[in-house]
Amino acid sequence: MKSIGIGTCIALLIVGALWAQNVTKTEKPLTGATSVVLAIDKGARWLASVQGADGGWGQDGGETSYIRTTERLESNGNDVANTAVAALALLEAGKQYQPNVDRALDFILRRVEASPADGLAITDARGTQIQRKLGPYIDTFLTSMLLAKVDGTFSKPTQNARVRQALEKCVAKIERNQKADGSWNIAGGWAPVLGTSMASRSLFEAQQKGVKVQETTLARAESYTVNAIQAGSAGGAFGGVAATADAAGVPLYQSAQALEQLSRTDKDRKKNAREIDKIRNQITDSTFVAGFGSIGGEEFFSYLNISDSLKRTGGDEWNKWHSQIAQKILNLQNSDGTWAGHHCITGRVAVTSAAILNLSGGRAN
Repeated sequence: MKSIGIGTCIALLIVGALWAQNVTKTEKPLTGATSVVLAIDKGARWLASVQGADGGWGQDGGETSYIRTTERLESNGNDVANTAVAALALLEAGKQYQPNVDRALDFILRRVEASPADGLAITDARGTQIQRKLGPYIDTFLTSMLLAKVDGTFSKPTQNARVRQALEKCVAKIERNQKADGSWNIAGGWAPVLGTSMASRSLFEAQQKGVKVQETTLARAESYTVNAIQAGSAGGAFGGVAATADAAGVPLYQSAQALEQLSRTDKDRKKNAREIDKIRNQITDSTFVAGFGSIGGEEFFSYLNISDSLKRTGGDEWNKWHSQIAQKILNLQNSDGTWAGHHCITGRVAVTSAAILNLSGGRAN
C-alpha cells in the first residue's frame, strides 16, 4: 500500500509539473505573426461593436455612449471619412465583418448620391477632426478609395451598379477640382498633402478597376510630387529632402506621399529612381520615422503609404520595414483593442482603422 501511495504521489507530481509547464507556455507573450493576427482581430471587434445604428462612425465611435468623456471632440455625430476608413479596415480584417461593411457602404452611398455634381463635397458635415487635419474634402477621397476597393465584388448586379455610379461621381469630382499645381492641397487642413495622397491613390485604384480616369490628371499629380521633392532637396534634413507647409513641415508625410505616388508601376519606379532612392534612405532614420515626434493618425497613414509602396517590390527592404512598423504599432495598442493618436488625429476610429490596415499589409503579402 505504501509503495502504491508513493507511486500515486509521483504520478501526480509529474502531471502537475506538465500542467504548470503548459500554463506557462500559454501565458508567455505572443510575438510575430500570431500577435499581429490577434491585434487585428481585437481592433476589428472593437470597431464593429461601436458602429452606429445608422451604419456610420464618428471620431470616437458610432454612438454617443461609446465616446470617451475626457476627449474633446471636434464634432458630433457620424461622418463619411471615419466611416470609409473603418470599412476599409474591416474589409481587411475578415469576411465576418461584411455585414458591418454593407451597413457602412449604405451610409456612405446615400450621401454620395445626395451630393451635387459640382464641387468636391459629398457631405454636409463640416469641421470634423479628420477634415481639420487632412483637408476639408478627405471624405470624398477616402470614399473613392473604398468604392474602388469594393467595385465589382458584389453578387448582386444592382449593388455593383450602385457602387460604380457613386465611384464615377467621386472620380469626376476629384478630377474637376485638382489644383493648378497638380495637388489637392486645399486650404483647411493641417497636413493636406495626405489628402492629396488619398485623392491620387483613389484615382489610380479606380483606373485599375476600369473606371475612366484622365491620364493628364494623374500626370499632374506626379509632377506635383516630383517638384515638391526636388524643391525640398536644396537643404532639407533626412537625406536632403525637406517638407512643404502642406505637409505641416513634417518630412515623413511629404516623403510617404511621394514614395507611394512614384512607385506604383515598374515604369514609375524606373523613371523616378533618383527620388525613390532619396526617400528609401530616409526610412532608415528613426527620427524621420517618428514623424511629428509623437504618434497621431497622420503617422499611421504615412506608414501605410510607405508599406504599400515597399510591398510592391517585396524583398528584404519590405520585410525589415514591415517588421519594424508592425512592432511599433503593436506596442501602441490599448487594452480595449483600440489605438488612439497622441496629437492631431487622436480619434480612436481613424487611428484604429489605420493601424489595422498597416498590420494587414504583411498578412496579405
